[in-house]
Amino acid sequence: MKLLQQTGLFIAAALIAVSCGSPSDTVETTDAQEVGEATGSTLTIDASTSKVDWRGYKPAGQHYGFIPVTSGELVVDGEAITGGKFVFDITGLKIQDIEETDENYGKLWGHLQSADFFDAETHPEAMFEVTSIETYNSGDQIEDNEEFVTDNTPKKDSELISGTPTHWISGNLTMRGNTKNIKFPAVVAINNGVVSAQAGFNIDRTSWGLMYGDESTAVDKAKDQFIYNTVSINFDIKAN
Repeated sequence: MKLLQQTGLFIAAALIAVSCGSPSDTVETTDAQEVGEATGSTLTIDASTSKVDWRGYKPAGQHYGFIPVTSGELVVDGEAITGGKFVFDITGLKIQDIEETDENYGKLWGHLQSADFFDAETHPEAMFEVTSIETYNSGDQIEDNEEFVTDNTPKKDSELISGTPTHWISGNLTMRGNTKNIKFPAVVAINNGVVSAQAGFNIDRTSWGLMYGDESTAVDKAKDQFIYNTVSINFDIKAN
């Protein structure tokens, strides 16, 4: 795993915000980056308290839930995180806005697992692996992406940040067999050998091949017959 340049942490994107400033102070998605070797002690991700929350949008409504984290590790050298990765289980995806006893739950869950979205039969897991960490400076800004306005316009990146960011996290996110590097702000804390990190940001699902209902192909958006490409992601990761 790659040696990180700053203290901090990781977690796991998308053409979500285009900054007028330098690439060092904006949320962004780029090609996969090399992951080098990390040094230090290895901490185990606490799968019982770590998860990835998701929220998808369409003009007529929203769906949200979480994906459980099944395994992972952080490498810590003193007070610095020098590497890390975690795996989450696509087949364990939960939908929280519909009761599991409702037949619509099964229909939506099956659709998300299908080749229209995650293609979970072929790619049952996703993974995030840290490539670098930078300090979040007081002058750094998140510039929000413009979205087609409806009653359910996706949340802005600036609305998704959890608390006051301490670091920029960059890492390779692999879903559906596709890997992209994502960069986002995170709140990181290291106390008595316990590491916690929270982050909130948007991704463009089509960057990973989740193309169903691609809004860019909607002939007439006024008919509301599309699904927003933007998906909101929140990470809550703990390791000890």
